Amino acid sequence: MGLLVDTSVWCVAMRRDQPEPTPEVLELKRALLAGDSVYGTGLILQELLQGFTKPKAHDQIVKHFSALPFLVPNREDHIEAAEIRNKCRRRGVQAGTIDALLTQMCIRHDLEILTTDHDFRYISEIVPLKVWNS
Repeated sequence: MGLLVDTSVWCVAMRRDQPEPTPEVLELKRALLAGDSVYGTGLILQELLQGFTKPKAHDQIVKHFSALPFLVPNREDHIEAAEIRNKCRRRGVQAGTIDALLTQMCIRHDLEILTTDHDFRYISEIVPLKVWNS
C-alpha cells in the first residue's frame, strides 16, 4: 500500500533542529529507502513552500517533490471532500477543507496517510481513511 505523506511529517523531516526522528519520519525514510510508493500533491507542496521561506529550503522541497508521483484532485474529489467535511461536522468532528480533500484522495487511491496530525484519526472514525500507525 502506498503512502500520502502529510505536511506535518515533511515539516518535521526537513527540520535541522529535530533532536530525534519521530516514528512517522522514520517510516518516511524507511519507505523512501525501500522504494515503496510515496506520493505528494500540490496542497502539501504549497503548504511546505509557504512554511519554509529560505531559498535553500525552497529548492530542497521542490527537488524532493519532483521525485515523487504527484496526485492531482479531480472534480469528483472536491465533491466527495465536501461530503466528507459535512459528515464530520454532523458528527462533531472539525475537518478542514484541505484535510477533507487529502482524505478523499487517500480513499480514491487506496493510500494510507502518514501524518502527525491527530485530526485525521478522528476523520478515520467517520470515513474509511487509513491512517498509518506505528
